[in-house]
Amino acid sequence: MELKNSAPFILQSIDGLGDVDADIQMQKAPFQDGSTYIDSVLQERAISIEIAILTRDTTTLLQQRQYLASVFNPKLGPGKLRYEDNGIVREIEAIPDNVPAFPSGKENRLPKLQKALVNLLCPEPFWLDEFSTSEKMSYILGGLSFPLRLGTKFAQRGFKKILHNKGDVSTPVTIEFYGPATNPVVWNRTTGEFVRVSRSLGEQDKLVISTEFGNKSVVIENADGTTTNVFNWIDLESTFWQLVPGENLIEYLIEYGSDSDATKSRVIVSYRNRYLSV
Repeated sequence: MELKNSAPFILQSIDGLGDVDADIQMQKAPFQDGSTYIDSVLQERAISIEIAILTRDTTTLLQQRQYLASVFNPKLGPGKLRYEDNGIVREIEAIPDNVPAFPSGKENRLPKLQKALVNLLCPEPFWLDEFSTSEKMSYILGGLSFPLRLGTKFAQRGFKKILHNKGDVSTPVTIEFYGPATNPVVWNRTTGEFVRVSRSLGEQDKLVISTEFGNKSVVIENADGTTTNVFNWIDLESTFWQLVPGENLIEYLIEYGSDSDATKSRVIVSYRNRYLSV
């Protein structure tokens, strides 16, 4: 459904595009003057929309009322709210907080006009870019030789790139490992955090890691399209890091022997910027 400045669904007003309550987390010790700031946690975003349904006849008006109610049906669960204005496109997941209200009275209801009120609740308060930003890293090459290993040569290939988080807050990433690789690790050098896979990946392996809060996952995508949960592959010291606002120096390292073609391995990091308002 599209709400705009023309019939049949005319957007008259929308509230909640920016204002979100914050929970200030404080800690207080015995005999301490004041408190110590810990963190700020944003609450859910509430959005209220006022719509005018305008049609050519009463029969069509009733049909459009029913259609509006069917779209904003709380039983359907989360949906996507898309905001467009002057070339800016943002999206947010939203759930109808109630069945749309159709107020009565001459100022709200006429034979060809019906006003409606829609209330939405957004579990995540952040507006997102329309599309994910995906970055493939370039590489540098360096190696070390260990003569005590009977002439075996080991090397380490590194991929470095600066990723820009243009949003207002930290944002999770999806990391795609493409083999072959041994013990691959991806660092966020800006935060000093890393995620490491303590395992060798074959040339056909694709390992996908999501660092999103509440949706953390580590899976192998198989050639037939199925996925296998391999959360236990992650090194215990790993952190499901996020990109902080601004520049983030990301580095990808793998180990390989002299008989490995490490040039085939690569990493793609994808993310969506998060904004506090539109």
